Amino acid sequence: MSYSTVSHSLVPRELAPEGPGPLPAPDDEPRLWLVRAAAHRRAALDAAPLVLDAEERRRTAEFRHEGNRECYVVAHVALRRLLGACLGRPPGEIELTRAPCPLCGGPHGRPVVADAALHFSLSHSDGLVLLAVAGVPVGVDVERLPELRVADGIVPRLHPAEAAELSVLPPGERRAAFGRLWTRKEAYLKGLGTGLARDLSADYVGAGVHPRREPPGWRIDDVEVPDGYTAAVALAQR
Repeated sequence: MSYSTVSHSLVPRELAPEGPGPLPAPDDEPRLWLVRAAAHRRAALDAAPLVLDAEERRRTAEFRHEGNRECYVVAHVALRRLLGACLGRPPGEIELTRAPCPLCGGPHGRPVVADAALHFSLSHSDGLVLLAVAGVPVGVDVERLPELRVADGIVPRLHPAEAAELSVLPPGERRAAFGRLWTRKEAYLKGLGTGLARDLSADYVGAGVHPRREPPGWRIDDVEVPDGYTAAVALAQR
């Protein structure tokens, strides 16, 4: 097991820079891994030319901010090492592609392994990376807690019940509550494969200390991450 339940949050395992040892095939529960970019930087940069595919290398070159570029490399090298451990393959030989978009059918839905029934999700923010693998569709999101002005600018676009929950909270509580809500919602949208193309008001995930309602067919859990961040995982239910 690579997670446990503590205070209604899932606790991810820390991933070593060299990656995990061989792992069993994932099942209907998420396996969560946390990566601190600073600790992985050197090993990831050394491995990137041999591990990342052409598209990942192209994306790497597009980053103008060095810290963001290095975090992207760390995240994708770690992901490939994790997938390789699950599939018993060298990380550089795993072919990644995109599932059809649920909204338009175009080739820009969830990222998937081209030839394996292994589902995964990746998120990174300000030097922290969260990875998930599962036997069913899964989405994760990790975020540095946003400034209150940023959160308040998004609130009108949310589900009316979510906006109402946030509107009655004092500023000191509203920032953390928005962070919980946002990562829950984005994890779910990533699991669906729509991302933020789906209307933010379409689904209610709640801003409370614990998720109170979940979209039909999905389970949403908060994930324990370092102070100053917030994270969540969404898992499809069979």
